Amino acid sequence: MTLPSLKRVLADVRPLRESPEYRRLWIGQGLSGIGTQMTTVAVPVQVYAMTHSSFAVGAIGLVAAVPLIGVGVLAGSLADAFDRRTLVLITSTGLAILSAILAAQAAFNLHQLWLLYVLIAVQASLFAIDSPARSTFMPRLVPSDQIPAASALAQLSYQLSGTVGPLLAGTVIALAGLKTAYLIDAATFTVGLYAVVRLRSMPPEGGGARPGLAAVAEGLRWLRHQPVVAMTFLVDLNAMIFGMPRALFPALAVTHFGGGSRTVGLLYAAPAIGGVLGLIFSGRAAHVRRQGIAILVSIAIWGATIAGFGLSRSLVLGVIFLAVAGAADMVSAVFRQTILLACVPDALLGRLNSVYFVVVAGGPRLGDLESGSVAAVTSPVFSAVSGGLACVVGVVVLGLAMPALARYRPRGNMAS
Repeated sequence: MTLPSLKRVLADVRPLRESPEYRRLWIGQGLSGIGTQMTTVAVPVQVYAMTHSSFAVGAIGLVAAVPLIGVGVLAGSLADAFDRRTLVLITSTGLAILSAILAAQAAFNLHQLWLLYVLIAVQASLFAIDSPARSTFMPRLVPSDQIPAASALAQLSYQLSGTVGPLLAGTVIALAGLKTAYLIDAATFTVGLYAVVRLRSMPPEGGGARPGLAAVAEGLRWLRHQPVVAMTFLVDLNAMIFGMPRALFPALAVTHFGGGSRTVGLLYAAPAIGGVLGLIFSGRAAHVRRQGIAILVSIAIWGATIAGFGLSRSLVLGVIFLAVAGAADMVSAVFRQTILLACVPDALLGRLNSVYFVVVAGGPRLGDLESGSVAAVTSPVFSAVSGGLACVVGVVVLGLAMPALARYRPRGNMAS
């Protein structure tokens, strides 16, 4: 492959090169994301060590999903009413404090399951406000023709965090204990906070709307008449509820693959490893016109490879299946975010980002509950395989029943 051809295939880094604000935010979110991913591993490891129950691990998903959905729906109206930068500063500070509290409970060996659940619920509530507000930054920081590239780079940051964080968590937990993993999470928030402090003010256009249920209803009325955007939410919910196997990782690491905390960390990291590899070669993303088809196909691949993971007896083969699933999920995520930012006006962006957040953050938590519950009455292997196959069936049914997404083409003069 020639150098010009290689440049067209590799990730488009113009947003990082041309926007200092986006660059600082990207670095800050990446580093703080590593800490967040460490906590994402540490909590289920701690719960499983206390209970030896996949259902108890899966219940973390329910504990997080309730505030994620309940608060998340209303949080978008806050992002469309107040300065979005200020909201993110407040919520990020609160999240850092919660990570420090998690470290304290681990250091004092409290072993209280209810306390962990309460902390996760509060953490989810703050995250439900933080993420929709943060997601409105991108259109202010980069030009519209760089949105697909910026979306891919944002996913690259997320996937890198999802790779490094779990791998680091597995090693840190094994060598220095849970409290150290939580403390690292708290410390990494400082970098992300600095990036947000350096941002310009981010008030919503048009002066903002009064927050509350009426504002939420306005956003939902808009969504009802936008089948393409609505379908991006539905197909992702299908993928995450039926095809998300992460609540099974602690049990599978011990009972299926014969490992410990390092194996758990590897399983959590594997989808992100695949996502990183896919995003490194995401340079053609800005030229894809059939973005809806790309979403549907990638979700079908996600489900099929999750089923393959459940059937694999080898840890190496299982990690490969999870990596392919992560690459497919990356494709879906990039184009779902691109469609959202391209179709939603700024005055509604906070509210629609909150719906997107509820789907992206709440869906996997419901998936945790689903997979953990199925595993409790059958087995972790059966749960992974059946969930992956259900995801494939679901995306086919949705694609046929609501063909608007498959027909979607972006506006503008994009290269074919």
